[in-house]
Amino acid sequence: MATIEKRLRDGMTRNGITGKNQDEIVRAITSFALYGFPESHSASFALLAYASAYLKVHYPAAFLCAMLNNYPLGFYHPATLVKDAQRHGVEVRPIDVTRSAWSCTLEQGAVRLGLRYVRGLREEAGRRIESERCAAEFRSLADLVGRTTLRQGELEVLAHAGAMAGLGHERRAALWQLARMDTRPQSLFARSKATEPSPLPGMLPMEETLADYAGTSMTVGPHMLVHLRPELRARGVLSATELRGARNGTRVAVAGHVIVRQRPGTAKGLLFLTLEDETGTANAVVMPDDFEKHRALLHTAPLLLVEGPVQNVDGVIHVRGRRFEAIPLRATIPPAHDFH
Repeated sequence: MATIEKRLRDGMTRNGITGKNQDEIVRAITSFALYGFPESHSASFALLAYASAYLKVHYPAAFLCAMLNNYPLGFYHPATLVKDAQRHGVEVRPIDVTRSAWSCTLEQGAVRLGLRYVRGLREEAGRRIESERCAAEFRSLADLVGRTTLRQGELEVLAHAGAMAGLGHERRAALWQLARMDTRPQSLFARSKATEPSPLPGMLPMEETLADYAGTSMTVGPHMLVHLRPELRARGVLSATELRGARNGTRVAVAGHVIVRQRPGTAKGLLFLTLEDETGTANAVVMPDDFEKHRALLHTAPLLLVEGPVQNVDGVIHVRGRRFEAIPLRATIPPAHDFH
């Protein structure tokens, strides 16, 4: 700026602009420089926001598919993107070795999740499944094993994630069949022996949801809070949708999966939480003193119950958190967008 200012002043002097008038011009240009870049920056982001909003409204399935295929990006975890899309009418279909490509794809207006989201599955292995299926459909689990030569661990994570359903095997049944096979590449004969019905019971709905989160970090089935709702309702805990009808100032309790934790430096120590349940999202604000008292819990609890007075003014709704409780769950679920 110093170099530019010297050139500017020299030019103005040559053109007869001096003294106070010159100082005012320099001051005006210097002041504009303090916000001139953010103005152009905001214009660029406005265009991106407009284009993204248009696509999300008019082509929601394609928008979700693109977001999932370009992750990591943006603010929200894929698990949250999937649930938001489902609440807006997008059909999302599970990972299936008989249908899924490596990337997520559009399938008759729905989004088919890709093999890329199976934890522990190498891209090379996922693309081998895709290419072999394009050559000829898989006739059975044994056919899949024989033609793809995947590692035992990769076959097991696919089975546990429910990706063998298209071959007629529930998760535990698929794991049972794989345990009976010799999946080493040289043991082709062992793969051809007759299928024996699995003696294992099928997974319960809650177990399937937990298996989805463990295997793919998301679920196209019921949200975790669906399974917990009867107990929460018995305790008077509101859903995100029910919170919208709460009167300003009344004490309420909400619960959900913590998808965002934010504590901006400009917020004077306030913590902002976003909780997701099966009906949508709810926001909570935690004052600095309460944050310090419950710091460890607020930092680490993936599922959280927040209780306090609701502030519902002009459609802006949040709970001012006073009491907090971790909802116990022995499972791995997607992390929050923390303090970024």
